[in-house]
Amino acid sequence: MRFALSSEQRDFAGSLRKMCDAASTPAAIRAWGEGDADGGRALIRQLAGAGALGLAVAEEFDGMGAETIDLVVAAQEFGRAAVPGPLVETAAVIPALLQALDDSGPAQRWLPGIAEGGALGTIALSPQTPAVDADSADVVLLVDDDGLYTARPGDRIESVDAARRLYSLSADELVAQGDSVRAAAAAAFDAGALAVAAQLLGAGKAMLDTSVAYVIQRRQFGQPIGRYQAIKHHLADAKIGLDMAEPLLHRAALTFGTADRARDVSAAKVACADAAYRTARIALQVHGAIGYTAECDLSLWITKATALRSAWGTADFHRARVAAALRSPGGEA
Repeated sequence: MRFALSSEQRDFAGSLRKMCDAASTPAAIRAWGEGDADGGRALIRQLAGAGALGLAVAEEFDGMGAETIDLVVAAQEFGRAAVPGPLVETAAVIPALLQALDDSGPAQRWLPGIAEGGALGTIALSPQTPAVDADSADVVLLVDDDGLYTARPGDRIESVDAARRLYSLSADELVAQGDSVRAAAAAAFDAGALAVAAQLLGAGKAMLDTSVAYVIQRRQFGQPIGRYQAIKHHLADAKIGLDMAEPLLHRAALTFGTADRARDVSAAKVACADAAYRTARIALQVHGAIGYTAECDLSLWITKATALRSAWGTADFHRARVAAALRSPGGEA
C-alpha cells in the first residue's frame, strides 16, 4: 500500500494553497463569523473552479470522479487555510450520500451545481444533529431514519468556532426513502469523518508552521526563543504527532471502498484529532499571552481544531469502533 502522494497530487495541493493564501483567509473567516459570507464564497468559487468541490462527484454528474485520496489532499488544504463554510458537507458528505442512493435523480438534481458552480450544501444525518452554515447553504438536506428530506434552518446553536455556524433543521420535501437511504447515510458519515480528519491534520500543520515562524522572530534575552531546548522539544513533539497521523489518514483514504472502511476512518479521525489538539495546545503555549487574543490569527485555527475534534463522531465513538473491529473475527491484532 502506497502512502506517498504523487507529484500531481502535490502540485494540486500547492495550487489550492496558493489560492487560499492569496485570498487572505483570516479576514474571510472573521467576516464569515459575523454573517458576511462574500469573501468566503468568492474563495469557494475559486476552489470549485479548480475542481476541489467535485473530486468525489462522478463524471456523469459533471464531477471529477477522482479517488478518495485526492479528496483528502484537498480537505487537508481546506484545513490548513481554515477556509470557512460547510466544505466537508459540500465536497464529501453530500456526494457520498446522493451517489449511494438507488435513485440517481437527487444526485442529478444537486451535484452538478456543487461540482461546477461552487454551490454550497449542508446536511444533518439525524434531526438531533445540527447542520453547519445552514443559513448560507444553497442545498440543505436532512436524514431522518430511512428518509432523506430537503430542510430549512431553525434555531442557531452556539459553537466554539464563530465561523462554524450551527443550526437545527426541520424536514421539508421528501426526496428519497428506504433501506438505501440508511446505507447511503452510513457511507456519508464515514466520508464526513475522513474529510474532517484531513482538515484537522491541515489545521495542525498550519499551527505548527505558524509557531515555528513565531519562535524564530520572537526574541528574549537577546536571542530567538526558538533556540531554547524546551521550546524545540515541544515543537518536535507536535511534528511527530502530525507525521504519525498522516499515514493513518492516507490508509483510510485508500481502503475507503473496502470492508475496512469504518475501522480505518475511525483510526484516522482519532489520530488526526489528537495530533491537531496537541499542536494547538503547544502553539498556544509557545505564543504566550498574544496567543490567547482573538486578534491573533492563531486563534482562528485553535477554535477550528477544537470544534472539528468532536465533529462527525467523538473520540470515544471512533475509539469504540476501532476496538470493535479489532475484536471481530478477522480483525487485525
